[in-house]
Amino acid sequence: MDIRVTLDGRAVEADVNDSPAARDLATLLPLTLELRDFDGTERIGYPPRELTTEGAPAPVAARVGDIAYYVPWGNLALFHRDGPSASADLLVLGHIDAAPDRLAGAGRITIEAAS
Repeated sequence: MDIRVTLDGRAVEADVNDSPAARDLATLLPLTLELRDFDGTERIGYPPRELTTEGAPAPVAARVGDIAYYVPWGNLALFHRDGPSASADLLVLGHIDAAPDRLAGAGRITIEAAS
């Protein structure tokens, strides 16, 4: 799926996978979320509703730049450090190609369908 992502109004290269949760996220686009720090590892924000978790892929540990959905809280997470070990509660949806310090300082993310 082709998307356009901006962090604090500045474009970054990004892609999302073809998982059911990522396709569900696409139905919410365009989407702008305010981000806050969580545990010095990720920036999190809350979409307007929970995403589907049906057909979720096998769990993987999040890496720097990954966009993920944390099922128990219903939040999107943007990792600026590698995450903890793989968890079935964390669904990696895609990846943003940006420096860790830019990801760590992000206060707002906008995700739109690419034209």
